[in-house]
Amino acid sequence: MFESRWVRHLLLRGALASTMAVILRRRVDFPMIDLAQVVFYPEYFDLAHRFFEESWEKICGIAYPVITQEMHLGFPAVHTSADHLAPLRYGDEVVCKLWIESVGNSSIVWRYLFYNQDEVLCWDARVVTVCVSMTTFEKIDVPDGLADSLRKCTED
Repeated sequence: MFESRWVRHLLLRGALASTMAVILRRRVDFPMIDLAQVVFYPEYFDLAHRFFEESWEKICGIAYPVITQEMHLGFPAVHTSADHLAPLRYGDEVVCKLWIESVGNSSIVWRYLFYNQDEVLCWDARVVTVCVSMTTFEKIDVPDGLADSLRKCTED
């Protein structure tokens, strides 16, 4: 299977790396804020998805476009929950701590903590994704090599 060849190749190269939470950063831009001068709530999920895409290379050693376009795998969200704890404002730096809470046969539970540049916890979220074939959009098992790497990405 094509997915397994990719994962085996990367395992042999030693590219499957992260064994702890991933830390990613991004500035809050003007289009993200609302009239109250804070990040509009749907933008938190947009940020989470951007961090999700960026994290694949750090966790599994594979860029997300390779996963979707060459391996033909997708990971759509099937459940989300979040707590908004403090506002993010224009010009703030979002520091995202991301890790994998669990990996099932076809599902992955992603955890996100967003802090601002002053280390204030602003957002705490859990997103459940399911592995699908991008050709059929049918649920499939997470390939073993990806699942193994994802399981190593723990909070600490």
